[in-house]
Amino acid sequence: MTEQEKQQQQKQTKEKEPQLEEKKEEPKEERKLPDIQPGMVIKVHQKITDTDTKGNPRERIQIFEGIVIARKSGNQPGATFRVRKIATGGVGVEKIFPLHSPSILKVEIVKKNKVKRAKLYFLRNYRKKLKEVKE
Repeated sequence: MTEQEKQQQQKQTKEKEPQLEEKKEEPKEERKLPDIQPGMVIKVHQKITDTDTKGNPRERIQIFEGIVIARKSGNQPGATFRVRKIATGGVGVEKIFPLHSPSILKVEIVKKNKVKRAKLYFLRNYRKKLKEVKE
């Protein structure tokens, strides 16, 4: 095969392949979440989609306030943090939130406690108060 024949063959194969439309990626909003550390008391605003009695979807914002007892995976895409609160009746409730989830609208820091551990799982059966950090 000559060079011209090779070039023609390449052009034909390119024409046969379906051309993918190049979509311009819009720059995603870079959300600024505060530096979440274990021992902090935070409020997590989470967007939840419910359905009403007629089956229509509706969105609402649920606020979960509690103490951060663990954080995993640093700032990677799969990073999570675990928040614990005491619900009505003295029942402890823990939730694991993905750090980069689009359903988390914002995180507010209520107060910071002084802790000497990275994982505060001992708070599950610890009845004393933690010391607050003075700023």
